[in-house]
Amino acid sequence: MEKLIIATRASNLALWQAYHIKEKIETLFPEVTVELNEITSKGDKILDKPLALVGGKGHFTKELEDEMLEGNADLAVHSLKDVPTYIPEGLELCAITERQDQSDVFLSHTYKSLDELPEGAVVGTTSLRRRMQLLEKRPDLKVKDLRGNVNTRLRKLKEGQYDAIILAYIGLYRLDLLKDIPFAEKLDFFIPPMGQAALGIEIVASNDRIREIAMSLNDEPTFICTKVERDFISVIGAGCSAPVAVNATIDNSDSEDPTVTVRAMIGYPDGTHILHKSLTAPLDEADILGDQLAEAMIEEGALDILEQAEKIAFKDEMPERL
Repeated sequence: MEKLIIATRASNLALWQAYHIKEKIETLFPEVTVELNEITSKGDKILDKPLALVGGKGHFTKELEDEMLEGNADLAVHSLKDVPTYIPEGLELCAITERQDQSDVFLSHTYKSLDELPEGAVVGTTSLRRRMQLLEKRPDLKVKDLRGNVNTRLRKLKEGQYDAIILAYIGLYRLDLLKDIPFAEKLDFFIPPMGQAALGIEIVASNDRIREIAMSLNDEPTFICTKVERDFISVIGAGCSAPVAVNATIDNSDSEDPTVTVRAMIGYPDGTHILHKSLTAPLDEADILGDQLAEAMIEEGALDILEQAEKIAFKDEMPERL
């Protein structure tokens, strides 16, 4: 029997994702036995600061990448939204699983919907992207930082520390946690972050057998769309200290002339100075679409907005970098 080792974070959601990929690999390749190498990442350990102040989402992937580079794992399973656009030498982000529901969801034990929240209500979210979009629509709300794993965040909501919180729908769905929350509303007007609701499979680049196995999990439409999103983020230079939303979709996929549409927004975390833009191109031109959208937004002042947004996001502290 061949043995394959998956590096994964030790959180409940990360383990669900890793076991999901383990099952798929063992079904497609009966001669392969998959083991998990569970790692508690720095991003999971530091829970008293916003992610942007501890180096951002790279803290969810760095330890897993180190395990692969040291020969202790063959591949890593990531929530794609947590994977920085820079991949270390010797590794490769080679496969993206089929994307599922990308929605952000409003959760509350008291109020049925976002519109029902009273003026000054306290909403919990860690994400500057969510903060920006929430305050653009409801500038009267008070947004309070929210850290911890999914269960911790839901406990804080139940204890009344927040009137409502906003989380990714897909994580709650995968862990079957929605049934415990009295009121849930998908926020369809929110633009998701890069890579939301898809899993990224990162491998040791020199291992052709692992690449073959990983590529069996790849969903080409998702790969195309998430590449557009990641290209946009890379060109515009947006890190976790700036509120940025970007989402690409394939339209008319069954026709002879499918197209890709990408839409993005950036702005200040207080919901002001918002810049919206979208572009559409034929599917065979998707390779340059993310770059084009980033360059178009840069021409409209995106870099100035991003620079100022990072300065005001956390006025009293400067981000530590990886």
